[in-house]
Amino acid sequence: MKTERIAVGSTRLPKLNAVREAVVVFGSMLDPGVIFEVNGYEVESGVSHTPTSRAELMQGARQRAEALAVQLSSIGEPSGFFVGVEGGLDVVAEGHSRRVFLESWAYVTDGCKGYYGSSGSIEVPDALATEVLQGTELSVAIDAYAGAVGIRDGKGAWGVLSGNLVTRQESFRLAAVTAFAPFYNARMYQAATAAGA
Repeated sequence: MKTERIAVGSTRLPKLNAVREAVVVFGSMLDPGVIFEVNGYEVESGVSHTPTSRAELMQGARQRAEALAVQLSSIGEPSGFFVGVEGGLDVVAEGHSRRVFLESWAYVTDGCKGYYGSSGSIEVPDALATEVLQGTELSVAIDAYAGAVGIRDGKGAWGVLSGNLVTRQESFRLAAVTAFAPFYNARMYQAATAAGA
């Protein structure tokens, strides 16, 4: 069987394992004759350490994937897909108050076309949101909030806030599954494009 690389713009295990788990789910739909190998690479997102808007989350995910494509191309390491994943906050105005949500986003490109996917969201307690919005990195703030160390490399803020029903890795897995949909379910996307023409 042929092997094809999927390159991920992170070496953090929750992000990397999330993409690996996603590929197990849709790999045969993407190409039944291929074994996909998922590899992680350090690459900068080009956004703040904790994005604080949906636009910034999407920008960070896209910039990770695109920077990785350039990086690997320059050293002659081909990949079938480049994946950027980004987690952070989305601040939403509601009347005279705000609501803050934790979200995970992914952007996948084959070098020509690219698509976004997200995990959904979970509301962040105001005290935690305020600390992060004042400049504290989410990983530092959630450790202090939960009274633990290294949460982002395990269950993450998602796990803390959901009582471990949804982990950081699971949120990124869902974002990756949805971002890859136009590739593994291309027939439906092409049909929708043709119907709209």
